[in-house]
Amino acid sequence: MYRHASRLLIRSSSSSASGGRAAAAAAGPRAAFSTDVPAPATEDTGFVEAWRKVAPSLEPPKTPSAFMKPRPPTPSSIPSKLTVNFVLPYQSEISNKEVDMVIIPATTGQMGVLPGHVATIAELKPGLLSVHEGNEVNKYFVSSGFAFIHANSFADIVAVEAVPLDRIDSSLVQKGLADFTQKLNSATTDLEKAEAQIGVDVHSALNAALTG
Repeated sequence: MYRHASRLLIRSSSSSASGGRAAAAAAGPRAAFSTDVPAPATEDTGFVEAWRKVAPSLEPPKTPSAFMKPRPPTPSSIPSKLTVNFVLPYQSEISNKEVDMVIIPATTGQMGVLPGHVATIAELKPGLLSVHEGNEVNKYFVSSGFAFIHANSFADIVAVEAVPLDRIDSSLVQKGLADFTQKLNSATTDLEKAEAQIGVDVHSALNAALTG
């Protein structure tokens, strides 16, 4: 329900969304994330040595470290900009863009991310994501996802669904909130209550994003 709620509240027709997805597909593969740095496979030397003592005639199996890439380098000084990647399952909204700050709706509360932010993984909840670049602020409503903040001032934000805030119809949000509140009050089973509560939570977050 998180994923589809914002889609139902978009002013534009579904054809424009389909066109955006087709354009994204035609643009080719996504830009590399900041963690996609080329590096040769590494061995867990301790495990390999222990394996060869026990089974010298057998090749040691691969361990997780053999498939892991090293962390991206951390600059010696804090850069002036934060590099942001913001992607959805079907398209890239922002690719390697240098900005001043992003504010993400983490489950622990609104979290501002500036250049030099400590490395963090944050789960996203339905809410407002804002990208600040000078005097320009781009706002999106996101349903859920994760934000990966790296020590080298890169931020990779992955959302299940996201909609530019200016494309959301506030009258439909108010109607949806009233409908789900009524369903919650009249629910008789745990399933009905859970579904109605999700609807109330999503529409309340949408309303807060629009009025805040």
